Order: sequence, then C-alpha cells, then structure tokens
Amino acid sequence: MLTTLKKVLAKAHAGNYAVGAFNINNLEILQAIMAAAVETRSPVIVQTSEGAIEYAGMEYLKAMVGVAAKANVPVVFHLDHGKNLDTVKRAIHGGYTSVMYDGSSLPDAENIANTKKVVGWAKWKGVSVEAELGAIAGIEDFVSVEEKDAHLTNPEKALAFVKATKCDALAIAVGTQHGAFKFKGETVLDFERITAIKKLVDMPLVLHGASGISPDLVERTKTQCSILGDCARLDGAHGVSDDAIAEAVKRGINKINVDSDLRIAFTAAVRETLLSDKMAIDPRKIVGPAKTLMTEVVKHKMELFGSAGKA
Repeated sequence: MLTTLKKVLAKAHAGNYAVGAFNINNLEILQAIMAAAVETRSPVIVQTSEGAIEYAGMEYLKAMVGVAAKANVPVVFHLDHGKNLDTVKRAIHGGYTSVMYDGSSLPDAENIANTKKVVGWAKWKGVSVEAELGAIAGIEDFVSVEEKDAHLTNPEKALAFVKATKCDALAIAVGTQHGAFKFKGETVLDFERITAIKKLVDMPLVLHGASGISPDLVERTKTQCSILGDCARLDGAHGVSDDAIAEAVKRGINKINVDSDLRIAFTAAVRETLLSDKMAIDPRKIVGPAKTLMTEVVKHKMELFGSAGKA
C-alpha cells in the first residue's frame, strides 16, 4: 500500500528502528526490493535519484512503483537527493509520496529558504519532505561532494533548521560517504553526534551513504578477473559495518539509504551468470539471478535495521 514517509517514520521513531530506503533504476531492482519487503513483512522506502529519473523517466518509475505498492506492506515512493527545485516540484505533483530536497551544499540561509518553499509545495499535496543539513562526502549519481567540502551536522543548527523549515525528516552528516569507497579502514561514525541531534530535534533522522560494501560480494565481482582484465574493480572499497549501523539505529537513526550494495550485487550476479553460461542471450536468465541476489541483500538490511515484522 502506498503511504507517506511521515507515517512510516513516525512509527520507526516511536519504535526505535529504521526503515530501509533503496534506490531503483529498473524493474528487476524494484522486484527484488519488494520481494524482500513482502517476505520479511517490512515497510519499505523505494526511492529514485535524479539520475534514475533521467535514465528511466519519471512516468515509467511511477508506473512500476504503483504496481509494486499493491503489495500488503507500506511502500513510500521517495525522491532521493532532489537538488533541482523544478524536479522536486515535478515529483510532488507527479505521484511521489515523499521528496528529499538537498540544499546541503548551499549556505544555511539559502538551504532553509528553499526547504521552506518545498515544504509549502508538498503540504498541499500531502507529500512528506526530507531535508539535509551537513554535507556528506562522496559521489553517487548527481551527488558529488569532495571530502574537503564535507562537514558534519551541528546539533544546535539542526534544531534551528527543523524549527524554521518544519521538514518531516532530517538527513545528517556524521561521517558516512556516498559510493563504494567510504573509509580507508574501519568504520568511523560520530555516534555521540547522532545522540546529541536526536535529543534536541526529537524527530526521524536519516543516514545517507550507509551501504555495507560486502567484501564477499566485492570478491564475487572479480571472479576470473585475470582472464577478463578487471581485477581492479572496487579495489579499496569499504563500507559501513553492520555493527556501526546497529549502533546508529540504537542512537536514533530511522531511515537508512542503500544503493551501492544493490549495484554490487547486481554486477556480481550478472557477471557470474555470463561466465558460467557462455551461450546465454536471454535477458531473463542473465538478470534473473541478480534479482535473487539483490533480494537476499535487502532482506539482510531489513533485519539489521529492525524493520522486519513491522509492516
């Protein structure tokens, strides 16, 4: 059933768990996410980036999610990292039940002014708004922030921002990064900052750049790489550990974004299929195993986040 981010995260906020937000670009990724949500009885946030909209088209994405939302679990249709105000407005009027306006790279005053504008547009359509304060480093789709430009979210500024904008959820920067190359070693997140922000704002908090970058799946993307000449794929990739995610949820994170983990699972499975069946030309047989593997990845996330059984 299609619902809003505000409703889903209100329950997560009260129950001290997080709901996974998974990026889609095509049918198979959406089917994998929904299979996991139905099997685990978990609410789910299906989100599209501006890059996904450019690739697949907003109407195609809306149509697919409309079918997926017939499942008997809560489904949020969410715009991820909407930086272009025209795109955000199109999403609000185009069937999305939730939008994220990302003005984190702007001066605070401009971020607040634009976020207030988006909240005003969304209010009349019953659409939820996620906003961001603090800049998260890394590259993913149309989001690109160099490490030198990244900065962590200030708790007092977060409170002022929420009061001024009246957004429904706040994405905060506490040390994660977009993409597959988040850390050079162990996961380092500022848990005390999460606690401090949660105590002040007392609302749903969002963690971006939270993929785990499974070492096992990374290795699977390199099967027979000496023959194919792609052994450098994902060299040095390192994500957020499950222990760190569990602690972040315990501290007050209620929405967790996952994209790179699905990309890696998709790549690993398609690659293995083509290597094992050198006569394959049927897209269903090539992409089908990727759908299965992505479902397993999403199921693990839902159990880790604590949303399993909460539908």
